[in-house]
Amino acid sequence: MSILSAEGVAFDVEIAVVIIGAGAAGLVAALSAREAGRDVLVLERDPVPRGSTALSAGLIPAADTRWQRQAGIADSPALYGRDILAKANDEPDPGLVETVAGAVGPAVEWLADRHGLPFSLIEDFRYPGHSVCRMHGLPSRSGGELIDRLREAAAGTGVDILCDAHVTSLFARSDGSIAGVAIERPDRSQERIGCGALILACNGYGGNKDLVRRHIPELGTALYFGHEGNQGDALLWGQTLGAATRHLSGHQGHGSVAHPHGILITWATITEGGFQVNLRGERFSDESHGYSEQAAVVLRQPEGLAWTVFDARIAGIARQFEDFRQAEAVGAVLAAETIEELARQMGVPHDRLEMTVNEVDGLKHKNRTDGFGRSFAGSPPLRPPFHGVKVTGALFHTQGGLVVDRNAQVVRQDGSLLPNLYAVGGAACGVSGSRAEGYLSGNGLLTAVGLGRVAGQAAAG
Repeated sequence: MSILSAEGVAFDVEIAVVIIGAGAAGLVAALSAREAGRDVLVLERDPVPRGSTALSAGLIPAADTRWQRQAGIADSPALYGRDILAKANDEPDPGLVETVAGAVGPAVEWLADRHGLPFSLIEDFRYPGHSVCRMHGLPSRSGGELIDRLREAAAGTGVDILCDAHVTSLFARSDGSIAGVAIERPDRSQERIGCGALILACNGYGGNKDLVRRHIPELGTALYFGHEGNQGDALLWGQTLGAATRHLSGHQGHGSVAHPHGILITWATITEGGFQVNLRGERFSDESHGYSEQAAVVLRQPEGLAWTVFDARIAGIARQFEDFRQAEAVGAVLAAETIEELARQMGVPHDRLEMTVNEVDGLKHKNRTDGFGRSFAGSPPLRPPFHGVKVTGALFHTQGGLVVDRNAQVVRQDGSLLPNLYAVGGAACGVSGSRAEGYLSGNGLLTAVGLGRVAGQAAAG
């Protein structure tokens, strides 16, 4: 990855808006710029656009939407912004929080109305840290469906997506503006593409082990559950151009990836009254804080593994997610009529697991808080059949990155703006602060869709 001088460079083609990365952030930016009448080219290094979006549950958090109003849920961008800042201990830039919290709701409605994405609201459980239900998803509740529908929308509006196009260099003028990019094709041939504006939508650095060890040492050897192409290109290009960076240690982890199957297990298994035990059958934390910070907690357990324990009622809620249905199909989710049988299948001491289940049930009956600080008030006791799934902790994506203004334009270290460079999604510093516990559920797709919408409109203008 390099920055080359644009002086004397001839480009094979000139495009008004060039976008690097065809995930949700890049495609939303492309749809927005195209709607404004600009020619748009999206460059994707893979044969088919998938990226980290396809690995997610595809849920977009948004406030004050028509789906919330139809469900009788009162919400606002201001309330959402307060939830974001509270989860991240007031670390994020309040202006950026206000921007994305205000942009994402209209963006979701625009995607539904203009491009036919059939969103609905998840109403049967609320993610940790959110004051109200505000997760919006497509029928399968999968990121694969989200990226497929965004790609179809892009094709239908005349957005050009060039796959198998690995961007190797940016060409910069003396004032820091980007004149174009160099791409390499699978046959090693190269092309130079000029641009009026460039949007970096190539995510963060989760796939770059050296950068992860430098900035997030506690997850330096953890399973990476994002796209391996996320090598930190945007971060490295931006730093070479003098861009400011912030919260590079910020990230989203997940403490519930089925092992060894590598399938995401929805956190509804916890929020609805389930819990986690280690290989000794003992609880070890307050699981209700959030799935991001739980990744490192699980990895500190023996063998870096845990079991998530829940029941049939909770499994019924979890089945709305395609990932959970896949986990059941491959046998990752165990089921048993008794705790003794579940313990046998799990390979944990029966007496210890029985004691743990009875302790949690007692806390639920008495609406008590446990020694870790978790309140079980309002959660019904587990009832057979009981379920368990072996999980590990993983790094999903990084949340720190290039500092951007409220138009998603990249900011230099001295506070000035790089003339025509924008960053969205994981390429930009998000709104999760510097620690895993600052990640509020959905922050990844929040900045992908919210900043994607903002950047596409700004770059087109």
